[in-house]
Amino acid sequence: MLSRSILKYIRITPRKFRLIIPLVKGRNPEEAIAILMATKKGASKYAIELLKSAIANAKRKQQGVDISTLYISRMVADCGPTLKRFRAASMGRASMIKKRTSHLTVELDQKAVVEKQKADSRKPKAKEAPKAEKNTAAPKKHKTKEHTKPETVKKGKE
Repeated sequence: MLSRSILKYIRITPRKFRLIIPLVKGRNPEEAIAILMATKKGASKYAIELLKSAIANAKRKQQGVDISTLYISRMVADCGPTLKRFRAASMGRASMIKKRTSHLTVELDQKAVVEKQKADSRKPKAKEAPKAEKNTAAPKKHKTKEHTKPETVKKGKE
């Protein structure tokens, strides 16, 4: 994780945010912003704001970081506190309205660093022994009894 940005208490449900997360996860932040600008979802404007903040955090944390090497490693929409409101209902009753809020988290990472760590973690494998050859003969079919119908006897007038 190179940088992280968190946007809290957004007045939109996490369910709506989770619709746009697969569109941008694993992509370059600039490419993700372009995708979100073309998306017709209300949650996309908050996600754009958050991605711009994450890019700024990465620039500040590491001087001279190349933005083209960054990618969105993690993007999560969690539930925030729910605001409870009441609306008049029939027969003098009141029904509750839940106005949900959410917390959105974005983490950026560098591709070159991640690929280098993966290469270091790989160990050279020992040569495997050749596997025994399988029997290529066709499997034997089970013998089945032929079912014969008994002769039917007509009942009634003959």
